[in-house]
Amino acid sequence: MISTFRTLLTAAFIAAGATTAFAASSSMPTQYEPDPALKTASMSDLRARVSQACSIVQAKQQNASEASFATKCGCYAGRTMRSLNAEEVQAYRNTGVFNDTAREKALAALDACQLQRPRM
Repeated sequence: MISTFRTLLTAAFIAAGATTAFAASSSMPTQYEPDPALKTASMSDLRARVSQACSIVQAKQQNASEASFATKCGCYAGRTMRSLNAEEVQAYRNTGVFNDTAREKALAALDACQLQRPRM
């Protein structure tokens, strides 16, 4: 489940020209490079990127428009980013993906905001 989730997110953000929100390093494409803008992005910018990633993935998963997930993905991004500690935020800034502990928090936020978890 998590492997598929990682792949979906990585592909979505590469295609969208943004960074991944939920993905993990083991399934990242070898040519993936995190957006250098992450290093200096404000927390509100990071939250917006996470929300955008959520909308892309949820829309693809449910064959719906990205706009239809704006509210729920805003909930998800806010909850996720507020729950991360400084080390998890720094890991995201460095890699463009959530580490293992941040990923668990992101999955909990998906559930709390009534979004679908990634399919296997």
